[in-house]
Amino acid sequence: MTMPARKHLVPSAEHPITVTPETSRVVVRANGKAIADTRDALTLREASYPAVQYIPRKDVDMSRLVRSTHQTYCPYKGEAAYYSIADMGDAGKNVVWTYEHPFDAVKEIAEHLAFYPDRVDSIDTDTPH
Repeated sequence: MTMPARKHLVPSAEHPITVTPETSRVVVRANGKAIADTRDALTLREASYPAVQYIPRKDVDMSRLVRSTHQTYCPYKGEAAYYSIADMGDAGKNVVWTYEHPFDAVKEIAEHLAFYPDRVDSIDTDTPH
């Protein structure tokens, strides 16, 4: 039995996606401690969804993350891999996602991680001075 081909869609006026550099510092806290701190985040805006901060791996404490077997697929961005935040126990399961080989329309988010805002303590952006 063959799997049906997955759709690969391109952003359009009906489903816009933009990726822009974030001008503020972004700090993500989980389990009471900063897990990410960057001035190099990218803000992805997709259709009517809330904006998502994608943080470079170099600015994430990868020692707190454990690769998960969970995966999802977005027809606009590609295959997403997941990480759990180890020191959060079950609450930290699959809290972080990444598109390691994103489609060309969002290729900038490769090597970046995103966090579910309702599953970490906070995702704060400081206004630049």
